[in-house]
Amino acid sequence: MNFTDRYRRTLWQPTALALALSMGLSGVAMAQSNASGVIFGNAGDAAGATIHVENVNTGQSRDITVDNAGRYRATSLPVGTYTVTLKREGQVIGSRDNVQVRVGSGTDVSFDSSASEAGAKTLGGVTVVGSALPAIDVSSVDSRTTLTAEQLQKLPLARDVTAAALLAPGTVAGDARYGNVASFGGASASENQYYINGYAVTNALTGIGFTSLPYDAIDQQQIYTGGYGAEYGRSTGGVINVVTKRGDNNWKGGVGLHVIPSSLRATPKNIRRTDGQLFQDRSENTSSATQYTGYLSGPVIKDKLFVYAAGDFTRTTGNNISSILAPQFTTEVSKAKKWLAKVDWNITDNHIVEFTGLSDQTRTDRTVYKYSYANEARGNLIGGDKLENAASLAGSAPGGDVYIGKYTGYITDNLTVNALYGTSNSDHKRTLAYAGSPNCPWITDSRTKITSPIIGCGLVNGTVLGPGAKDKTHGWRFDVEYQLGSHDLRAGLDNQTLESSAGNQYEGGYRWRYQNVRNVSGRPDIFPDVPPGTPYFVEQRIFITGASVKVEQEAQFIEDHWQINDRWMGYLGLRNEQFKNINGAGDVYVKQRHQLAPRLGATWDVFGDSSFKVYANAGRYHLAIPSNVAIRGASASLYSSQYFTYNGVGPNGEPLNLVPAGSKIYLNGEDGTDLNPKTVAAQGIKAYYQDEYILGFDKALNSDWSFGAKATMRKLKSSIDDFCDSRPFEKYAARNNIDITNASIPGCYLFNPGVPNTFMVDVDGQGTLVPFKLTMEDFTTPAGVKFPPLKRKYYSMELYLEHHFDERWFARLDYTFSRSYGNSEGQLKSDIGQLDPSVTQDWDAPEIMQYANGPLPNDRTHQLKAYGFFQVNKEWLVGANVAIASGRPKNCIGFDPVDAIQYGASYFECNNQPAPRGSRGRLPWTLKLDLNAQYRPLWAGPGQNLAFSATVFNLFNSQKTTSQVDGGEDPANDYQRPLSFQTPRYLQLGVSYDFSM
Repeated sequence: MNFTDRYRRTLWQPTALALALSMGLSGVAMAQSNASGVIFGNAGDAAGATIHVENVNTGQSRDITVDNAGRYRATSLPVGTYTVTLKREGQVIGSRDNVQVRVGSGTDVSFDSSASEAGAKTLGGVTVVGSALPAIDVSSVDSRTTLTAEQLQKLPLARDVTAAALLAPGTVAGDARYGNVASFGGASASENQYYINGYAVTNALTGIGFTSLPYDAIDQQQIYTGGYGAEYGRSTGGVINVVTKRGDNNWKGGVGLHVIPSSLRATPKNIRRTDGQLFQDRSENTSSATQYTGYLSGPVIKDKLFVYAAGDFTRTTGNNISSILAPQFTTEVSKAKKWLAKVDWNITDNHIVEFTGLSDQTRTDRTVYKYSYANEARGNLIGGDKLENAASLAGSAPGGDVYIGKYTGYITDNLTVNALYGTSNSDHKRTLAYAGSPNCPWITDSRTKITSPIIGCGLVNGTVLGPGAKDKTHGWRFDVEYQLGSHDLRAGLDNQTLESSAGNQYEGGYRWRYQNVRNVSGRPDIFPDVPPGTPYFVEQRIFITGASVKVEQEAQFIEDHWQINDRWMGYLGLRNEQFKNINGAGDVYVKQRHQLAPRLGATWDVFGDSSFKVYANAGRYHLAIPSNVAIRGASASLYSSQYFTYNGVGPNGEPLNLVPAGSKIYLNGEDGTDLNPKTVAAQGIKAYYQDEYILGFDKALNSDWSFGAKATMRKLKSSIDDFCDSRPFEKYAARNNIDITNASIPGCYLFNPGVPNTFMVDVDGQGTLVPFKLTMEDFTTPAGVKFPPLKRKYYSMELYLEHHFDERWFARLDYTFSRSYGNSEGQLKSDIGQLDPSVTQDWDAPEIMQYANGPLPNDRTHQLKAYGFFQVNKEWLVGANVAIASGRPKNCIGFDPVDAIQYGASYFECNNQPAPRGSRGRLPWTLKLDLNAQYRPLWAGPGQNLAFSATVFNLFNSQKTTSQVDGGEDPANDYQRPLSFQTPRYLQLGVSYDFSM
């Protein structure tokens, strides 16, 4: 669907499958859940002996019998530090201390003669107990970066999840108009999944962003960039998996203060048009932030019942001067409250219950004044703007409350059961209070070379949130893991329901856009009904959406980690997805079943000592249609347009003495009536899915250093978007002698781009549905313009060098060469910042897709990332984080000479010439260097519980353009105007104190 003003609604049964896989496959297996880890190993000739595994902080313990092959395995262990003891006939014959269990990883603790002196190595990437063996994970086929709480505290990072995720190779910051989100492996920013303690907290409406938590409550954060197993789904980008801290047998707590003073912020660059005209004065656009933190944890009942609680309370104040199109001076106060509480109950050593509650709430109060660019002064009060969980761009931080319950049962040595249930709820509110006239529609003056643009009295000058907006989810999963010889079999059910009540409308109920009447690059006048000689005209648009919608997601999965021999491990997984999308009337408009996603992988421990690993994997990944599609694409909505000439402008910016220049039209057929759910989507529509292939190796140079390389290929095989062109139906009807004179054809249909589709058409307007089997020839225009095949490909080569932490320093260097190219970014359209996952203006008509092939918005050909920290002495620690990347592709999007669908400047054409995607070069390279220092004085006590910190972000104050206006002809003088720059240099100061009781 088109929204040219850029603000558009801004199975197989698991038991049968398990049986089939177990019959088809005949070592140690390393399956693990997304919220726990595994300890496994070889006890040599100690068959029948007992392995005692005990958490040193909580006292939880398990006894595992060594099998006939001398192997043992303890699954679904909470992350933490353990002691592993080998006993025979009650006598201790070996013990390993300080064994670290990391989320989603296996830790090998072996006692046979081939083990190291300490006998322990972590297969998740960290050496423990002074092991001389390298930190190479020979058990995994996925691509992940795992960061511990210690690393998150020592590295110079902004205190949020996304900042940590951007350390992973192949990740880039998403378009600034989508908020603080990341793109993984060339995918759009809405294609990721986010988990906290095993429950998905992804934005329920759009998939952009997630509900967050107190930063200091993070115990470990995993960033999966590819190759993840069958337990993960609903993602064609990446997965961010957070496991929180928990209480133990020691009462402890802490408080902290972090300050970002405005006086130590660099001044942001002003925005100018390419002709030098000042578009936005940002010299006073600055802010300060103060964050108070605290935590408390300990045992309610020693070894049995534990609590952990943490909170972040942040107050941010700032000013903002908006652009010359709607000059305003805004003062803003934002209060963010995040808390987390976790209870862990070890009912027995074999039965564990966890409960997590967390909240992420933001309230923003804005006071808006008029602003005079001529006088550089603030004017009269316009009004107030209050937002609750609605302040972030694109809703990328939806906020809300989340509650999660989990049970883990160690039924036998070989059988483990996990059950989880979670819910979330988030209310979104926006209240406008006008100081003057309440009749303040959105006013835009797009006339070129106007020194005094027409200005309205609006507070927002855009779309506003409708009343009653909220999101809620509930979901559960049930996993069973069973060890059968050299096979570790795991099967599970994973269901989640997403519900949203949402809608948007123009401020004041409608929008006026003033425009020139003129030829554009020799093109005929756009609107022939405008009388000759009329210099300007005005367009009125009305836009209203709102509905309560739902997406039901179900999945079953099974996987087998098969330890073929001491050096080869094979992975076989299968995930079966079902998606059901429900519109505002409660009707199902898309239903997809049997979306099979196979996952295959293998690792080769070349020398048998975990010093050199070669691995490969291949997999298919599906993604559901997000909830937002139903708000407008499958529910009643109103979107109209009408042109007028005028003579005079009122005090609120509205045109006077209007004369219609043409009749009112309903764009995309949105006339406010309900849609027939059987006609809004293609029949048998295929799910959105992507195939991925990875080949790589990891090699240890010695006990401290390792390096590796990885090649990745991703190909989007099927997409879901909408097209809004009636010509294919007209062509089909003419060819098949079908009368569609009275047909009821929706303005837009969901379909699979680039392939034939079948649609149900109401041919008489009375509900008589006839299948229209549209071929690719039907999608071809009379001028011979065809829809191209869908294309989004990503390939990369990643190289890394890492120095593992040796109690003194840690460092990692990553270089990524990648290309993301094709004719579709995916669910989003960053070219214009369009917030419409799965219903972008791409594919609305064949002409839109002409010359659309090229480097995509998230393409960064070269990336260099380096980060680490160094313990200078007992008191001082310093850290660094540097990121260098090549620029984003530039486009010129303009008018099509025919513009058969009347989309205006929406084509990869400029000056009546093709302007292929990415043909206008690149934005500049970016460099960002962050540094930090921590001081823990010895005079504060032997525990060094007092810490002072200072972090400078963007040390060199580089403010390169990171996105620009790609619209080359509407208006022409806005082309290549910067939209966003790198964040200017700023300093964060902190102090914290930890205590024990």
